Amino acid sequence: MLKTGSPIAVLTAAAVLALPSAALAEVPAPVRAMIDAAIAGGDEARVRTVIELARETNPDDAAELDSILSAYEADLSEAAAEAAATEEAEIRSAGIFDNWKGQGQLGAFRSTGNASNTGITAGLTLERVGIDWRHKLTGLVDYQENNGVTTREQFLAAYEANYNLSERLFAYGLAQYERDTFQGFSARYSTSGGLGYRVIDNDNMQLAVKAGPAFRQTEFVNGTSDSSVAGLAALDFDWQLAENLKLTEDASAFIQSGNSTYTSTTGLNAALGGGLSASLSYTIEHDTNPPLGAVQTDTLSRITIVYDF
Repeated sequence: MLKTGSPIAVLTAAAVLALPSAALAEVPAPVRAMIDAAIAGGDEARVRTVIELARETNPDDAAELDSILSAYEADLSEAAAEAAATEEAEIRSAGIFDNWKGQGQLGAFRSTGNASNTGITAGLTLERVGIDWRHKLTGLVDYQENNGVTTREQFLAAYEANYNLSERLFAYGLAQYERDTFQGFSARYSTSGGLGYRVIDNDNMQLAVKAGPAFRQTEFVNGTSDSSVAGLAALDFDWQLAENLKLTEDASAFIQSGNSTYTSTTGLNAALGGGLSASLSYTIEHDTNPPLGAVQTDTLSRITIVYDF
């Protein structure tokens, strides 16, 4: 849909008004004025409706009306191509710190498993989408302190780069750092690279899956460490249920000998306006063979206020 006064609308209106008078000679002046006003307004659906009504009420002028519509469509295509070329040129010439979009969140959490408590959660996500590349940075912190004693301390930092190999197929690289002393490790480093595929990709729903080899190194709180080759499989699902309501699901599995980790986060996001939204999420993390003294499954419920920038 074109906005009034937009470059596409102005170009289109000028082109149609400049059509040879012979082509429009048989169209009654009031009808022509109505079509010109619709074109100048920049609403494509309205233009098509007005021309269709004019065709019904002036059947003898169908050929001239078809010419107007053809010229309008041709100018739409040309203007759209020019706009796309301009946008691509701007993206390709952008600096490393340009075109980043972000999302910050702050709220509260409730955990069960290795630690059962309530505390503060904060997160930050930055994303930059180019012609072929996509870069994503993620940071998440859950913290709780009681009478000067830390009872929950979990950190996550991740960087992922995607490169489009085709419209749906992409290659990815992932580097991730975790810290959760209550799960038994002071640091866990994970790297992975492989292929992904966008199974569903439309305005209301997106589903992407990826898989590849991985390497994990874990430093335990007792001073020991472990390194192993693993495999990563993950999915990213977004569903726009309504204009202001979105359902998300992010799941991953690091599969390795010794201890495999399975994580699932289900979220519901409700837009509040002004770049703000309310988010409710539920995370389950399961380790098949956690350190001695730790339980296998942790859950984390978060409710946060999110700001898009």
